[in-house]
Parts: sequence; structure tokens; C-alpha cells
Amino acid sequence: MTVLVFTLLVAAGSFLAGFLGALTGLGGGVVIVPMLVVVFRVDLPFAIGVSLVSVIATSSGAAASYVREGYSNVRIAMLLEIATTTGGLFGAVLVALALIPTHALSIIFGVVLLVSAYLSSRQHDSFGQKVQPDPLATRLGLDGVLPTEQGPLPYHVRGVPMGLGLMFVAGILSGLLGIGSGALKVLAMDQAMRIPFKVSTTTSNFMIGVTAAASAGVYLTRGYIDPGLALPVVLGVLLGSFFGAKAIRSLPARALRIVFSIVIFTLAVQMIYNGLAGGPIAHE
Repeated sequence: MTVLVFTLLVAAGSFLAGFLGALTGLGGGVVIVPMLVVVFRVDLPFAIGVSLVSVIATSSGAAASYVREGYSNVRIAMLLEIATTTGGLFGAVLVALALIPTHALSIIFGVVLLVSAYLSSRQHDSFGQKVQPDPLATRLGLDGVLPTEQGPLPYHVRGVPMGLGLMFVAGILSGLLGIGSGALKVLAMDQAMRIPFKVSTTTSNFMIGVTAAASAGVYLTRGYIDPGLALPVVLGVLLGSFFGAKAIRSLPARALRIVFSIVIFTLAVQMIYNGLAGGPIAHE
């Protein structure tokens, strides 16, 4: 495989990852890392480092559109980022100190992918249920308005402490595995905090870039971010996330979540198998 063909294939796969990441709020890292490791035989630490950069690109490509149109709740994002950034730094330090073996990390990643597939396939929109205002959320000014075809509809936020706890766990996974941990972010906002699903996914896209940026610096100082590999990944993800942000208004999200779940389930099985077998996932 020539360098040009390799670059084009990586860019094409990254485009798909960015498109799906923007639509679902899960972040493109859940596709990019196993794609680079399994298909292109990139060492896992380098795949994670490039993925963190691509997650920043995914967030940058989609978040501007979502914020401008009023879908993302910036106040919620800024509050929850305190927990995710702290967790992301903690997870990145664990990797930098080599406290977790590479193959064990691959197995953990596979398990996280399985959980992401399950959560993304069963997500439901809790919007429309009668939810009373939460005193803490009200004091923090977290309640918002969802733009709809019928006009703006107000919603209330609940379960702030539970949401913060889940966000800390999501940050650790982001630092450890090089993903935006969008599944846990969406789960925390949609089910624990009772935020409308479309607001949850768009706010997750807004947040994952900040979480990844907190971890990417650690990988950069360790030399795990290859500019030659990062360039096609970032360009592909940026284009994919741009078109994903445009398509979220018309494409059936339920069908896309099912397709996405099938894809990452397949990749998860491959990652777990290679991790258990000590296969060519990464070189120690």
C-alpha cells in the first residue's frame, strides 16, 4: 500500500467516523481507534493520540452549528466539563505512567465499545415527560429551551450530582482510551439529568473536544501524536462532522443509532479478541 492510498483510506474512514460522531454525540474516537489499530495496524498509543486530536476536530466541526441554532446547552456543558476534564487528566496520566498493559487497555476499550453499542441502540427521548424543576439546577441556571418546528419548548434539568459523577467516569475513559466518551455523556444527560435527547447529543459534541484537549497534551509530550497520521484523520473528521451537523435535522436518528451500534459491536469483538490473544494490536 502506497503512502497516498493509505492517506486517502484513512481520510475516508475518518470522514465516516466524524459523520456518525456528530449525529450521535458519541464522538468519532469509538470508530477511529479500532479502525487505525485493526485495519491499518497502527500501534494503540499512537491511535489513541491521533484520536484525541480528531475528537477535538469533531467537536469543533459540529459544536459551532449546534450552539448557533440553540440546541446545545452551554451552561450545562461548562458545569459538567469540570468533572470530565479532571477525569480526563487522571486517565491520561495512568496511560503515560504505563500503569495499564497495552493488551489490557485493548480489552477495556472493547468492553466500552460494547456498552456504547448497547446504550446507543436503546436510547430514548425523555423529553415530553412531566418533570418538576430541580432546586439545584434552577439555582445554577441550567434549565433551557429546545427549538422545535412548533416553536421553542422549555425543559427542566434534574440529577445534577449524579450527572457530575458520571461525567468524571466519562473523563477517565476519554483519557485512557482516546475517545470522547460520548455514550456516557449522553446517558448522563438523557437519563440521569432528564435532558431532551437532541440537546444531550449536541451538548455532548460540544463537550468532547474540551475533554479530549485536556488529555491530548499528555500524549503530545510522550510523542504519541504523529502529524503525518493526524492530518488525514483530522481533515476527514472535520468534513464528516460538518455534514453530520447538517444532516441531524432530517435523518432518522433511531436507524442511524442501530447501524452505528452494529459497527462498533463488530469492532469491539475484534478488539477484545486481539487483546485476549495478544495479537498485533500494538507493540509494547
